[in-house]
Amino acid sequence: MAKKQKLILTILLLIVLFALSWVVNIAMDSYVRRIINLCLIYAIIGLSMNVTNGFTGQFALGQAGFMALGAYVVGVFTVPVKLRASVFYAVPMNPLIANIQLPVWAALIGGGILAAFVAFLIGAPVLRLKGDYLAIATLGFSEIIRIVITNASSFTNGALGIKDIPTLNDTRYIFVATAITFIFISLLINSSYGRAFKAIREDEIAAEAMGIDLYKHKCLAFMISAFFAGIGGGLYAMLLGTVDPKNFLFTLTYNFLLIIVLGGMGSITGSMLGAIVVTAGLEYLRVFDEPLELFGVNIPLFRPGFRMVIFSILLMICVLFWRHGIMGTKEFTWDGAREFVKHPLRMFHRKGVA
Repeated sequence: MAKKQKLILTILLLIVLFALSWVVNIAMDSYVRRIINLCLIYAIIGLSMNVTNGFTGQFALGQAGFMALGAYVVGVFTVPVKLRASVFYAVPMNPLIANIQLPVWAALIGGGILAAFVAFLIGAPVLRLKGDYLAIATLGFSEIIRIVITNASSFTNGALGIKDIPTLNDTRYIFVATAITFIFISLLINSSYGRAFKAIREDEIAAEAMGIDLYKHKCLAFMISAFFAGIGGGLYAMLLGTVDPKNFLFTLTYNFLLIIVLGGMGSITGSMLGAIVVTAGLEYLRVFDEPLELFGVNIPLFRPGFRMVIFSILLMICVLFWRHGIMGTKEFTWDGAREFVKHPLRMFHRKGVA
């Protein structure tokens, strides 16, 4: 299939998906919209984590900290000035920022830029580490960011958090942000920088021998990952309408690690699938947390927390059958879709299943 045809089909797909998001925003209730929006936001953050972990091969666990930076920039600068006294009632807001109010889009970009800048500062000492050491260091810096936010009361309202953030439960705007993120990272991964990221993932020594600047490309991937995590954090804050340091505990990072491992480390479309499976799946299984009676007999297994048992079993089954995730390192392509439509059972024949 020619590149022009693929481009036209991609544009048509984006138009159809945007129209679908419009329908969702009009026809669905707020609960369904909230779950769909959360899937989209988690897809952004999952993909941002995949840039570092999946495509560059650096085991970093700092997404919760970068999310917090983006969320708090949106929280601090989008709350209406007239309401800030009621929000910062314990410690007055710092006069340097007390009268600054930004549009939502500017606050989102500002949060992403701040997260990228902090990632640059963190990257200098941290990105020279590898493997588990890098994971522990980035996890530690994530907690440092959260503690700083908790104690900077005049800027962040400390442990009290920030309320009265303009809410955004509009699927259309969040879909546009998600689409822009996926398009940008797709172009990046298919560029010379993306090929350098993959070379570093496969073999750092060989990549350096070929003239790739390891530190430069690792730092670039880390900053891009932090930027989009900050964007996702800002959208998350607007979806909730409030932010609190406890929203960004280090355990939050494990959710995104689960998303990229389940969807496929090094797969853009896998990040979206993983976000949908994890986020929507947990909500769908919520029925197992509610008491169940059959013929007047109470089933003891159905109680709060049982859905996590079911979800864990399903995850184990997925890992057993898809060791590299649902997509692995593969992507959705129009050629692959056409081949599947023509010969839907061919891939099973190749694997010896049919």
